[in-house]
Formats: sequence, C-alpha cells, structure tokens
Amino acid sequence: MFEFVWLWAWTLLPLAWLVYRFSKPVAQPAAIHLPQLPQGVGQQQPSSIIRKVLMALVWVSLVCAVARPVWYGDPIEIKPEHRDMLLAVDLSGSMAIPDMVTKDGQSIDRLTAVKHVLSDFIAKRKGDRLGLVVFADHGYLQTPLTFDRKTVEQQLNRTVLGLIGQSTAIGEGLGVATKTFIDSKAPQRVIILLSDGGNTSGVIGPIEAAKLAKESGVKIYTVGIGADKMIQKGFFGDRVVNPSSDLDEKTLSKIAEMTGGEYFRARNPQQLAKIYDVINKLQPVNNAQQTWRPRDELFRYPLAFALLLSVVIAFMRKRHG
Repeated sequence: MFEFVWLWAWTLLPLAWLVYRFSKPVAQPAAIHLPQLPQGVGQQQPSSIIRKVLMALVWVSLVCAVARPVWYGDPIEIKPEHRDMLLAVDLSGSMAIPDMVTKDGQSIDRLTAVKHVLSDFIAKRKGDRLGLVVFADHGYLQTPLTFDRKTVEQQLNRTVLGLIGQSTAIGEGLGVATKTFIDSKAPQRVIILLSDGGNTSGVIGPIEAAKLAKESGVKIYTVGIGADKMIQKGFFGDRVVNPSSDLDEKTLSKIAEMTGGEYFRARNPQQLAKIYDVINKLQPVNNAQQTWRPRDELFRYPLAFALLLSVVIAFMRKRHG
C-alpha cells in the first residue's frame, strides 16, 4: 500500500507560483543602451519555457519528497515471545527399513514416514523458531533456527540416506542441537529427537550430551521408531523378525527423563502422528501476536529526480547564458 506520511506538505505546492507571481523583480541596471532592440529580443525563447517547466518539476519533486512517500508491504505477524525448537532426525542406514505400515496396508520406509508426519507437525508450529539437525556417522546442522517453516520443511524433504554415513551418532546429534541454542534468548528451548537405533558413533555419548542440554535449560522429547515385527522373505521361506532389535529405548527414555521431557514409541505412521499431536499439546503454541508491516521510504526517488533536473537546468543556463 502506498501513502504519503506527511500529506500536509502538498499545501506548499502553490508557494513557488505565489513567490513568482507576487514578488517584485530585482531591477538590474542596463549595461548597454540601444536606441532600437534587435528583432526577436524581448520575446520569450523556447529554451526559457523549457527551463521554467523543468524548474516547476523540480519544485513538485521536492514537495513530493517532503511529503514522505512510503510503500507498506503485506502485514507480518510476529510473536512477542517465541519458542525455539530443533528437530533432530536419524539418517542412519536402518532408516531405510520398510517396516512402517500405513492405514491402507502399504509398507513404507522409516524416513518416508518421518517426513510425512514431521511436515504436518512443522506446519502447526506457527510462531515458533524451528531448526533441523540430522545425524548418522556425525551430527550436522541442516537448517538454523528460523521462523520460515516452509524452508525447514523443504530441507527435511530433501534429506536422503547414505550421504552422511550409516551409523547412529545420537549423542553428537544432541550436542549439535544444544550448541545451536547458545545464542538463543527464547524462554523455551526444545529438542525433539527421533531415532531407530542405539548410539554407535560420534565423539560424545548420549547421556553426556543430555547432561549438557539439561545444564543449558533444554527440554528433550525422544521418539523411538520402528515396528516390532516384520515378515522377512528368505530362501527357505518367510520368517518373522524384529527390525527394531537395535533400538536403545533405555537410553532414549533416560535422555528424556533427565531433561524433563518424555519418551514415545512409534511402531507405525499412525502412532508417530499421534505422538507429534501429543507433543503439540505438551508444548502449545503461544497465541499472543503482534502485527508488523514492512515499510520502504521512497523520498529518495523524487529527491534524486529533482537533483537530476537541477543539473539539467544549470547546464542550460551555462549554455545559453
């Protein structure tokens, strides 16, 4: 939306004409006395008319700049107090196991199920700053804390298995997430960690990382993902296996308990979705909000235009004397 902040400034527009119309011209003594003026002298020259038009445009531009033209952007809602929340997602090789059975009986891999559920969770966290940490052989900050939920969702959906290894560095993932909160001034800082195994890599252990998070006032919710039973086809026939035998529920429970969070178990996409609904209720979004509209001051454009015309007028005066 465009508007003039100081609309009253336009009342100055007739001032230049009033000065020109009613002020007395300064009498200058004639340097040369001629009994008869040459033909054409005393008539208004075209260059003089152009100069007056340019001077009028200069004055209009100056008044326009004084009136302070402003362009207001679309309203942006901001929260006076926000929550910082980091999503720590396991990208180890076992996340490719297709043991997550949907409502229609289709089997999908664990990472695909996580992407579907987390995308809905991210969309609901309006007003929170979100970030994304991924871990396998080591932990990495994929997306720094931001209010742009769409970017976090896009970065999550772009994650693939195998690029950062096959192991599970739970402790390092927690350490990277906790370190990200160092400069955070949010009253609430939360980590939601999702893993399907036990800590097998990294330079820091999960319990040690949880202690650092507790000291920093960070609450951790942990989610263990993976089915208890899966039919595996073999050369001698089908057999039932437990694809989650490597899941370290004891450590995940301990991490949550130490930091005041909770541990959840997700054996299929439906349970996973319910878990994130529970977390949404445990960590409700702050509904208080303020509206801010970005503002762009435009006075520099008419001011620059007036300056340009002034240069042209000065050049014309120098050329025609």
